[in-house]
Amino acid sequence: MTHILAIDQGTTSTRAILFDTSLSVVASAQEEFEQHFPHSGWVEHDASDLWSTTAATCRSVIEKAGQGTDRIAAIGITNQRETTLVWDRKTGKPLYNAIVWQDRRTSDMCKALKADGFEETVTDRTGLLLDPYFSGTKLAWILENVDGARARAEAGDLAFGTVDSWLVWNLTGGKEHLTDATNAARTMLYDIRKGRWSSSICERLGIPMSMLPEVRDCAAEFGETRPDLFGRAIPIRGIAGDQQAATVGQACFEPGMLKSTYGTGCFALLNTGDTPVRSQNRLLTTIAYQLDGKPTYALEGSIFIAGAVVQWLRDGLKMIRDAGETQPMAEKSDASQQVVLVPAFTGLGAPYWNAECRGAIFGLTRNSGPEELARAALESVGFQTRDLLDAMKADWSDAGAKTDASTPALRVDGGMSASDFAMQFLSDIIDAPVERPHVLETTAMGAAWLAGHQAGLLPDMQAFAESWAAEARFDPSMPDDKREEKYAAWKRAVEATIGFAS
Repeated sequence: MTHILAIDQGTTSTRAILFDTSLSVVASAQEEFEQHFPHSGWVEHDASDLWSTTAATCRSVIEKAGQGTDRIAAIGITNQRETTLVWDRKTGKPLYNAIVWQDRRTSDMCKALKADGFEETVTDRTGLLLDPYFSGTKLAWILENVDGARARAEAGDLAFGTVDSWLVWNLTGGKEHLTDATNAARTMLYDIRKGRWSSSICERLGIPMSMLPEVRDCAAEFGETRPDLFGRAIPIRGIAGDQQAATVGQACFEPGMLKSTYGTGCFALLNTGDTPVRSQNRLLTTIAYQLDGKPTYALEGSIFIAGAVVQWLRDGLKMIRDAGETQPMAEKSDASQQVVLVPAFTGLGAPYWNAECRGAIFGLTRNSGPEELARAALESVGFQTRDLLDAMKADWSDAGAKTDASTPALRVDGGMSASDFAMQFLSDIIDAPVERPHVLETTAMGAAWLAGHQAGLLPDMQAFAESWAAEARFDPSMPDDKREEKYAAWKRAVEATIGFAS
């Protein structure tokens, strides 16, 4: 057996990628699915879409490779995190639509819990903030608002899971109710220091612990697929949330190493080793990966809208037909105009954590047009990344770290990292080199390495790290005064956006 099948279940699409033992892509398939917005700030997925696109893309990849399933040693899963599902244990039928990580419906619940002083408990146990972003309050909302949900949950009839658990349940025909430590760490229900579900948080949120999946390492045995799905039973041997899988795929295995992924949102992780660093700048303390029962921790900054701002240009404004059009438009823009776009469509993430904010544009003139908006959209991602990195460096320094967090380079991946314009601006605004790897599919590759390593097919961590190589490097070229002038304009725009929301 010489291949690993990686499932990358994302926010807007599902991909399946077949890797060989050199972690080269043999075949891939991708399917988009519908987004549902029932109310302002609400974002949902049809749970059946998540499963059907997973099964379909896996079958498509197997067919494209033309080798059947006999050579597939293992499946690795990586997934959109925090998205919350509840289903019936007997029928496997979802109780409600999947509530997506971007969803802000539990803002008032979080405010009330904060007012009661509960955030300190949440942060101490989970490393997270009390925010609608995470799964815990989404699950509590389902139990409170779906008819009969609480009674059925208390009777043991319902199962909760993030997307990885939902896929494992369906892949194994309902035999396995499992998750891994990285996904558990994003639920706001998991004690990341003790490595177990927090009974005190579950009790406060009214969540029966019988609903929760068993937590395993990222590289572990997660059951086998139903034989009828792909022609034979295939072991599932790796799971990690998408940003943690990208951290693995970028070989950020040493404390002080930093990566940033640009998908629907943007997520930067700083490896802090075996010590969980508590942020003083409203970043998150989380688990980067867990192997052989030992967690490696990270500081994480989460931006809700990165690549999604380009989708808004396409689907909302109908300004472009394809994401690739933004780069030539930005290059043609009038650089003398200081148009700033704050893409707070579903609130502001780290380090602001303001759920009430909505998007805003500043600096428009009569001469502003699609080119200037395209430029502002791409630049907004660089500005938000600098917000995260400045906060991370401060936390890392305050923790007395021996490793300097001003890394020689920021490793980037995800769809938007393919834009040379966006990556050059990112390098300019953070005043540091940006490195883009040969394989942009680092999230899927991280899941593949976890599964392949568990299967005994792929090299150890050190050998994998040595194989990492950059495809492109972007070095800062913007003058210091211009950099600080542009960043100061961004900070003013954010302050005004927060002010408008309040």
